[in-house]
Amino acid sequence: MALTCPLGTTSEGRPANGGALSAHTGAGITSISSFSGSAGDAASGRHRDVAQRSSVRKPIATEEGEDEQVGSLAGVPILGLDALASAAYGPEALLTVLLPLGVGALRYMALLTPVTVTVLLTVYLSYRQTLPAYPNGGGAYTVAKENLGRRASLLAAASLALDYILNVAVAVAAGVGALVSAIPALLPYTVWLCLLVLALLTLINLRGVRSTGLAFIAPTYLFIGCMAVTIVYGLTRSALEGWHPAPLAPVPPPHAATSAVSLGLVLRAFANGCTALTGGEAVSNGVPIFRKPTVVNARRTLTMIVGVLTMLLVGEAILCNLYGVLATEPGKEGFQSVLSSLLGAIFGRGVFYHLAMASIVMVLMLSANTSFADFPRMCRILAGDKFLPEPFVHRGRRLAFSYGVLLLSVLSGALIVLFEGITDALIPLFAIGALGAFTMSQTGMVGHWRRSEERDARRSLVLNALGAFATGATLLIVMVAKFTEGAWVTVFVVTGIVLVLTKIRAHYDRIEETTDTELSLEAGPIEPPVVVVPLRRWDAIALKALRLALRLGREVTVVQVLTHDREIEDLTERWESLVDRPARKAGFTAPRLVVLRSHYRELFGPLLTFIHELADAHPKRQVAVVIPELVEPRWYHYLLHNHTPTLLRTLLINRGGPQVVVVSTPWHLEAAGTEKVLLRPPSRRSRLTGRPPVTDEEPRT
Repeated sequence: MALTCPLGTTSEGRPANGGALSAHTGAGITSISSFSGSAGDAASGRHRDVAQRSSVRKPIATEEGEDEQVGSLAGVPILGLDALASAAYGPEALLTVLLPLGVGALRYMALLTPVTVTVLLTVYLSYRQTLPAYPNGGGAYTVAKENLGRRASLLAAASLALDYILNVAVAVAAGVGALVSAIPALLPYTVWLCLLVLALLTLINLRGVRSTGLAFIAPTYLFIGCMAVTIVYGLTRSALEGWHPAPLAPVPPPHAATSAVSLGLVLRAFANGCTALTGGEAVSNGVPIFRKPTVVNARRTLTMIVGVLTMLLVGEAILCNLYGVLATEPGKEGFQSVLSSLLGAIFGRGVFYHLAMASIVMVLMLSANTSFADFPRMCRILAGDKFLPEPFVHRGRRLAFSYGVLLLSVLSGALIVLFEGITDALIPLFAIGALGAFTMSQTGMVGHWRRSEERDARRSLVLNALGAFATGATLLIVMVAKFTEGAWVTVFVVTGIVLVLTKIRAHYDRIEETTDTELSLEAGPIEPPVVVVPLRRWDAIALKALRLALRLGREVTVVQVLTHDREIEDLTERWESLVDRPARKAGFTAPRLVVLRSHYRELFGPLLTFIHELADAHPKRQVAVVIPELVEPRWYHYLLHNHTPTLLRTLLINRGGPQVVVVSTPWHLEAAGTEKVLLRPPSRRSRLTGRPPVTDEEPRT
């Protein structure tokens, strides 16, 4: 039986005018898409596969998820680097604001640091109550959703999302800033170094949680050890020298005082110093990554993180006052980070200085990992509640939430480029998101304990109420102090994120409401569709499509559009011998041929008009458009074609209307032998025995 041709191929099976789009099926299998969402699902599956294959090691089975869980020691580098690294840029941000006070800045650093530590300890005690109350992950979004309602939960989620994105940008920029202060020749390459570090962090996190923890353990504990040695040795040296130690390496000279102390200046300094509070949410949000006993390990990790951070903040404030270390203007020639100056003053520029600076650079860069651990998990929860696209729910090949990791990398990279990798430019936007999330979380926990009947509920309520008050008051101070410096941008962005999340949920709700039905599949008569096969010329690919079309319905119309922009055979003269007579002989209703002549060289317009007119003529029947496609064995072969089938399928799905169904019939060039065998009519013997016919390519038995 001879029957008709695909869009853009020759009779030898080679593409002539654009060929076809790839199909994700095997030889002889036809993929069908209609307007119920299967095209979107297919696209989602393809995109998800790309994200999942981004990881560079063998995949991990879902059943092996427990093996990816970690203990408290590994939990510190995974969830605590953000908090620990803030000891490097938090005090420096405070001192940078106080530069106009000259040496007087050290006095106010000594006054403001205990206030910051008090807020930190209050947050710590509050989150210790959250961990057992929400052992499956008690992030601000979850707590607010269950206790304060949808609006509050979305505000918490938006605040956290912004905090996570800014944390990556600030951490990477601070790490590169520390590197540049040690090697000033690298200053012109700041942005490129930031992007390189960000790319490495992204690849590491795509490999899975356990791999990330193992990779970060050594630099984390090296940093903690170096800072502990610095504090102990620095205090010991100072005591031995009568609390007036002489710096072993010169420290940057203090700026001359150019401004008097004002309440606004002190509040701005405190607001900048509060960047050291970021990261407290991480353990609460990441409880599921710990191995059993989950809550015990999570509490140990939180205690270790807060204990070390307190030591670093207090120790750094004392040592800066003892050794006279002040901040320098960021981004300017001669820039030195506070820790670099402090280490030089205590140890000189010897081996330990370079070892400690290397650990600081590594931890600052790697501290962005806290966001990489928690942001994708929060995205997964939001996607599960239909506030983010569905692909964010899925884990990658290494059980990492690949979409969340990649989105975080892209957004933080954009911030780094926008602010040219300068930490001080990002600080005004920082901490507001974290403090907002803290406040929402602690307020939600107050509501949780009010309804709880547990024995210690009242004590827990008081602790969380104190946490909510402390973080709320700090948030108000930071907002007022930083409003003109960029805090208004944070408010604007958080509001925008909430609106986007709300719109996404409304979209999903509208789809569910529209597609919901109580109807069952009725067994009554179902009219077969009217079938349309668009083609340009006659070949084996068209033959496959037309043979399928004859099985789909009795009324088959083959549409050939002649655009006059190239020599294409009009099939009218050969239609009788190629299609009409063989179809009737086989017992089918002969397909009719419609030739459309496009005087303005349009292909899709005349074809779409014809399909719409056919649908209008049959208002109670579907119109099945069978699109022949050539599948090339190599991706670069598609650069040689114009992808007419792809464009036509997209056009029909978006503008065809509710009656139109699109059917793809892929013809696999790499499996041409099998394709041609499937096109041959079965022999009489094979019809009787049910066995496939013997071909010239197969040995006879």
